[in-house]
Amino acid sequence: MTTRLRAHFPVLEGCVYLNSNSTGAVPRATEAVLGRYWQTLCAWRDDVWEGWLSELQSYADAVAAFIGGPPGSVVTDANVSTLLGRIASCFDYRPPRNRIVTTHLEFPTVPFIWRAFGRYGAELDVVSRGGPGFDEDALQRRIDERTLLVCVPHASYATGAMIDLPRLVKRAHDVGALVVVDAFQTIGTVPFDVAALDVDFALGGAHKWMCGVGTAFLYVRPQLLPTLRPAATGWLAGDNPLTFLPATGWAEDARRFAGGTPFPLTALISRVGLDLLAGVGIDAIREHSLRCTERILLRADAAGIRVLSPTTPEHRGGVVCLDIPDGEAVKRRLAARRMICSWRGGLRVAPHIYNTLDEIDAFMDTLEQELEQIGR
Repeated sequence: MTTRLRAHFPVLEGCVYLNSNSTGAVPRATEAVLGRYWQTLCAWRDDVWEGWLSELQSYADAVAAFIGGPPGSVVTDANVSTLLGRIASCFDYRPPRNRIVTTHLEFPTVPFIWRAFGRYGAELDVVSRGGPGFDEDALQRRIDERTLLVCVPHASYATGAMIDLPRLVKRAHDVGALVVVDAFQTIGTVPFDVAALDVDFALGGAHKWMCGVGTAFLYVRPQLLPTLRPAATGWLAGDNPLTFLPATGWAEDARRFAGGTPFPLTALISRVGLDLLAGVGIDAIREHSLRCTERILLRADAAGIRVLSPTTPEHRGGVVCLDIPDGEAVKRRLAARRMICSWRGGLRVAPHIYNTLDEIDAFMDTLEQELEQIGR
């Protein structure tokens, strides 16, 4: 299966690409999408928007199906920051239920936005134990009747450490709080079923594990939609936008979280990668991912390289983070030798369904050679 899939990804022809937690490989078939888009621009007619908007909705519904949601439960936009801001704009933050509970392992977007909403009364509570993993017991204790929202990553962007979502969701719902999950670092490589998990909001995007570009998405639990009135939206969030008349209310489905005029190209490109992954199936992807990350762990242990990520399968996502001296420089030297990974306080190695165990071994061989040169 992996051999067949590799032919779809041109970037693999020139390097060992283990960087999918930062920017995933893009399928070859997107070139045809770009060609069609260019031809559309060359013969512009306003009525192309009817087709584009239909394709945008089709992509959103395909994402919903991939994560276990019904049609109409997902909306797309340029990035997670924009969509999280729209979630935040739904609430009035009146005490005593005005607390946002999060962790120190969030991507910087998350605390930045929630601190900004402090001017409206939001009180941010960051649970931290200072290490690479989650303090889940402390998180449970901090979620109480003052909590409005619990906003957590499914997996840490730095280490791939995963949180126990069923336990967290149960605690939050028991005290009347809603749960926002940033699943950017798991959707596409780890099974994520919004219905089974009973999450209220889920955020993710195409340009990492989903083999797309420049498109983020938001799932909203359908039962919540009638109660949510986001303030920071745009004309497409209205009840009947294509009449071009003033809206009389919000759209009934997740489109009420839409913005203004969209840029359709990124969703058109991202549909290609989504369809490839859906054809493989998330369980097969996860099985392959665990084999690859296990090989990295075994090689790191044999070489005496400290691992910052969890080592148990149920606690690790798709990335293994290695503690490497002078890691930023090592990453650049690896790239010069066509071994591509990323650095975020540790060397992040992120195999995907298109990578092989032979590539893992080649990467680790090269890494060990670089470490020998710097006298580790």
